[in-house]
Amino acid sequence: MPAKIHLALFLFLLSCVAATAQQKELATLLRQKQVTGIQLVYTKNNQVKNYTLGYEQGDTHRALTPRSTMQAASLGKVVLAYVALRLHDRGLLALDKPLLSYHPYPRLQNEPRAARITARMVLTHTSGLPNWAENPLAESWKTSALHLKYAPDSCWNYSGEGFVLLQKTLEQITGKSLEQLAREEVFIPLKMAHSSYVWQPRFAKNAATGHDKAGKPTEIRRFTEPNAGFSLLSTATDYNRFIQALLVGTGLQPATHRLLLQPANDANRCGHALTPTNADIAWAYGLGLANTSHGPALWHWGSNDDFEGFFMVFPDRKETLLFLTNSANGLKIADDVLRLFCGPGDYKALQWLAEEK
Repeated sequence: MPAKIHLALFLFLLSCVAATAQQKELATLLRQKQVTGIQLVYTKNNQVKNYTLGYEQGDTHRALTPRSTMQAASLGKVVLAYVALRLHDRGLLALDKPLLSYHPYPRLQNEPRAARITARMVLTHTSGLPNWAENPLAESWKTSALHLKYAPDSCWNYSGEGFVLLQKTLEQITGKSLEQLAREEVFIPLKMAHSSYVWQPRFAKNAATGHDKAGKPTEIRRFTEPNAGFSLLSTATDYNRFIQALLVGTGLQPATHRLLLQPANDANRCGHALTPTNADIAWAYGLGLANTSHGPALWHWGSNDDFEGFFMVFPDRKETLLFLTNSANGLKIADDVLRLFCGPGDYKALQWLAEEK
């Protein structure tokens, strides 16, 4: 057997051993932190590793599969950001034009300061709006009065309400629902056939159930209206296609792609005037930036309480890690998972996120 074949076979067997070890360690992490199920995709230099462990529903021991529908929660905000930037490239959205000049938003009619809010502020979480005025799953939320918590463009405050405002603006500009926009701008071009902002009948066959911190099953939410803040349903395989598009700037002008890679603000939290800026964390248009020991990174998290997910992208290394879980404990394993796949180090984002919570 030629030496090159011997070497190739050796490297293949070595990678199989490493993959098996990672899967075992990942399974141990799930048990230790009471995470019911996980879909994980790790890529480096165009090589892809997929792992699916655990259960769609813990008490039935129905196995989670790569096609199990998961709630991606706030990871849907990043998709909206990408859609907004695509429309910006086509001249339909000016990033520094007040959003209310495109479309009035009745919930803000008694808030004059809201006239200053722009797409840039929403995408970089400096709109001054609260995360949610009240529970966004309640019917009363749709007509609830919305008031600014802080002055626009004064400080960083995470806001789902801001992303809904931007969603409504894009829908008005285009005459299309967020679901239709996402299909046309993201899901169809990137071949994300298992993704939607609203419940699809086909999801019923293998939808994952959420689980609380004690591992008790909660529910399968069937979102009937798209909400950029939390209603994205997807799989890790699908969402990884989107992450790879973010990494290389697929569908964006080069200058617009740089808005995803460069700081727009220092992520100085509102209400923490005496706290110095965290030099390792900043915010770009729609996602976070972190200076990690593994190099500069893009990142975001998602949490609908009973579903949690996370991704981190290392552009200089062409390396990405994404996972979705159907557990309220999902983010507890994020640092360990990063070290398992990307190597030992300090990844910064999770510590900063813990302070945010």
